[in-house]
Amino acid sequence: MRIAVIGGDGTGPEVVAEGLKVLKVVAEKVGFKYELKKFSLSGDRYLAAGGDPNSQNIPVIHDEEIAELRTFDAIYLGAIGHPKVAPGILEKGLLLRLRFELDQYINLRPVKLYPGVWTPLKDKGPEEIDFIVVRENTEGLYSGMGGVQFKGTPHEVATQVLCDTRMGVERAIRYAFEVCRKRNRKKRLTLVGKTNVLTFAHGLWYRTFLEIGEEYPEIEKDYNHVDACCMWFVKNPEYYDTIVTDNMFGDIITDLGAMIQGGMGVAAGGNINPQSVSMFEPIGGSAPKYTGMNVINPIAAISALGMLLRETGNHRSNAKWVEAGDRVELAVMATTPKMKSQAAGKMGFSTTEIGDMVAAAV
Repeated sequence: MRIAVIGGDGTGPEVVAEGLKVLKVVAEKVGFKYELKKFSLSGDRYLAAGGDPNSQNIPVIHDEEIAELRTFDAIYLGAIGHPKVAPGILEKGLLLRLRFELDQYINLRPVKLYPGVWTPLKDKGPEEIDFIVVRENTEGLYSGMGGVQFKGTPHEVATQVLCDTRMGVERAIRYAFEVCRKRNRKKRLTLVGKTNVLTFAHGLWYRTFLEIGEEYPEIEKDYNHVDACCMWFVKNPEYYDTIVTDNMFGDIITDLGAMIQGGMGVAAGGNINPQSVSMFEPIGGSAPKYTGMNVINPIAAISALGMLLRETGNHRSNAKWVEAGDRVELAVMATTPKMKSQAAGKMGFSTTEIGDMVAAAV
């Protein structure tokens, strides 16, 4: 397996280092070879190259670097976000650009409460919080269509176009049905949208959902308005099995999902292109105030590594990689009950000690 490594900003390189520590052990245990190449893509590099901290005036990532990333089996990302660079510059210049140019059209977000992890939901435990969100990742309001006229005047007009295509919607829905079939749990796929207001775009989603659903008679087809979904995440998370939704709503509900599974310290996700290279990352940000203190929680980054192994193994039909990913997740589940908290500085262990514990559990 060839893995491109982007440590990124802040504590990103620290948590990635713990993931790579676990990778070394699980590769030896399961019996497969891998090679790594590190890419120095970060806010520091952007600024050092003369980037404007308030607007993107030079590329955050170059065309030749994107071309090289295409040649890897997977990308392992730590975090992007620099306190001296205005929000949006690095995110659009690197994260969104990679998603679009590598056509990573699925954002895959497991919402799973691990043993011993605190959740703000009273009387809910790991049995009740175990579902997965399939978010369309390259269209919708994130496509970049729109603009501003008369900026800075009383007559300023701003537009942001919600652009969904039948192709983009269909491939996301079909992927979600396949995920639900493989999970083989409740066999329920819930479409989350707002068909009563966004009648054109989400009408397309709903019609496509029903049409594709005819190919999966064994799976229950369910629908939630997004506001109702947010309520039920909190009230009845045990209801959900697999969720499919658009880019914007997926962005919102997966952060709510992260909180009910114990916070950003444990939440991991993947930006998926099943036919090409996918990128896996912890959901939390770069947390610059903790940089170099050895107190940040690496569980999310290690879980992202587990996803990288399992999902890439599934896409490449490599049973050893899948086994390695499952083993990493089991090792994480064996480690979380020993931790006092998932919050930075309150875990009862340092960042490197948690990495050692997961590696030992592997």
